[in-house]
Amino acid sequence: MADLITLDDYKTSEGIENLKDNVRLQSLISSVSQLVKTYCANSIVDFYSSDKVETITVDWDTNVIQLSESPVNSVSLVEERENYSSAYSTLTTGANEYYLDATTDALYRTNGSGYVNWKKGPGAVRVTYRAGYADTPADLKLAVIDLVTYYFKDEYKARRTIGGSSMENQTTSSQWRNVSFPDHIKRVLDLYKLAF
Repeated sequence: MADLITLDDYKTSEGIENLKDNVRLQSLISSVSQLVKTYCANSIVDFYSSDKVETITVDWDTNVIQLSESPVNSVSLVEERENYSSAYSTLTTGANEYYLDATTDALYRTNGSGYVNWKKGPGAVRVTYRAGYADTPADLKLAVIDLVTYYFKDEYKARRTIGGSSMENQTTSSQWRNVSFPDHIKRVLDLYKLAF
């Protein structure tokens, strides 16, 4: 999948002109991009111009399902089935059978005059949609650049010895449930983190 920044983005931001570390930096950019996507539980840029097909299991009576990517830009197909051995039937907005709440990226099952429950069962609902951003948002791009630098310069190590002297890095902070990202990076990542 797509990296959140390019090597040129990183080098321009950090004022790097040499080619010496290009391979290592590209590897870090790809790894950090995946790390950020995993932490945020969101692909961010991967499904902006390609379809995401999501199959959802519904275990209890509910009229709302939450899509896993955000922000949802368009929904092209919503399908529902009675049980896992039956074929999917297509739902339409023309018949008022579902409604997308774009502020929460949730799909509501409707019948024109109110809510009805989604069919229950494994893979009961299948949704084809597009979500995310055309380009990585500027604040997230800055956080990714800082996180690449964090790993590139071994700042994640609490204590390092360089040329006979030791250097202490501030590791994690007092933030509740901190997952060891520096605070200024974690604050930005949390803005894009999906909570289920």
